[in-house]
Amino acid sequence: MTTSTFSALGLSESVQRALSDANYQTPTPIQAQAIPALLDGKDLLGLAQTGTGKTAAFVLPLLQHLGADRRHLMPRGARALILVPTRELANQISDSVKMYGRHSGLRHTVVMGGVSQRVQAKAMQRGVDLLIATPGRLLDLVEQRRVDLRRAQHLVLDEADRMLDMGFIRDVRKIIDQLPETRQSMLFSATMPRDVARLASDILTDPVRVQIAAKSIAVDRIDQCVYHADGRGKRKLLTALLEDSALASVIVFTRTKRGADRLSKQIAATGVQSVAIHGDKTQGAREKALDSFRKGRSRVLVATDIVSRGIDVDDVSHVINYDLPRDAESYVHRIGRTARAGASGVAISFCDPSERDYLRDIERLIKRSLTVVGDAPQAANQDRPGAGKPGARKQGTRKPGAGKPWRAKHKKSKPKGSKPQGRKHGSAQSPSAGAGQPGANQPGGKRNGRPNRRRRRRAA
Repeated sequence: MTTSTFSALGLSESVQRALSDANYQTPTPIQAQAIPALLDGKDLLGLAQTGTGKTAAFVLPLLQHLGADRRHLMPRGARALILVPTRELANQISDSVKMYGRHSGLRHTVVMGGVSQRVQAKAMQRGVDLLIATPGRLLDLVEQRRVDLRRAQHLVLDEADRMLDMGFIRDVRKIIDQLPETRQSMLFSATMPRDVARLASDILTDPVRVQIAAKSIAVDRIDQCVYHADGRGKRKLLTALLEDSALASVIVFTRTKRGADRLSKQIAATGVQSVAIHGDKTQGAREKALDSFRKGRSRVLVATDIVSRGIDVDDVSHVINYDLPRDAESYVHRIGRTARAGASGVAISFCDPSERDYLRDIERLIKRSLTVVGDAPQAANQDRPGAGKPGARKQGTRKPGAGKPWRAKHKKSKPKGSKPQGRKHGSAQSPSAGAGQPGANQPGGKRNGRPNRRRRRRAA
């Protein structure tokens, strides 16, 4: 049974006062189950998706432990480490620490890529109670001896499956090797693939397992549909959909960073304010893009899966999967950006022929079929002559013989039984010959059955 109030969980007066200031009264299921175990000093394995309140589930006990055991801060040291996969999540947890720890007097800082390393090293000179970090930058500072983790008594790995998906497993293990063996450890993950299970087994000691069921209710509140369209049709389809003012705040997900930039520019060219965010952007550019979208200055945010988890953006009316994710779990995280805080939302997916297996995996995971709306709305097809008519020729295809040189179309056929002279060097019948390449009867081809040596030397 879920505890009805935070006061019943055993939290300190200063932490409860901060929760009251934030008007938080009722713990979520993961908070009610995890906080008592963590206050008892036990290790914990938490399986929960974004949006379940897991940040408070580990931050509140950490603040209470650190506040109750005041120690002299060691230069370059940290008493607790929270390791996260993305800069956005690091900043978001930092904001939570500021809010929940406003009456604690504890020091914390963030170490992540995309911003000045010098500033971060300076912040670590005096030491901190709580360090929030991404693996790459933290490992750099550890190797430069600007961060010392040997006295850290608490470790949190948040979004562990995402961390491994992003290729951080080796960095994570190197960082863990820097920590003392005797510590309290927590691992949180939305899914439990084999690598995450192995990592949990290696770093956790007799952990309490807290598992929160997937938010099927949230998925049920989202209207989900799919359009079948190829690459060119996707661009026209997106333009047509954005003409509807009901799509007031839209996140468009692409598979690649370059695709996000290109698509954002194409959307902006139609007069719709659009910004892009992905891993290659500087931290300043990423924060600027998110701020523009949050405040409504940009109607569309084009993003990779970097914002599919751990990012709080309110009032997202629509999520559009321009490219279907290869991992069906990512689909659930993506569409979870809408229909938050009890609201409803709309998720639209585009599927080209190469993505049909991904669509099948998604439907198998969510145990329902997406509503097929059609190949494209009328606006996306209006400049395709004969589109949708049986036997209509696709734009850009040629009739048989079209585009061939005049001589190729009108040359005389060879008498039956005649033998070709010499090797078919550069002839039209050669498999390696390209369109428009000189043939046997064209200038630059053969003369009297032998290659034109002058042309061959010039080509070389």
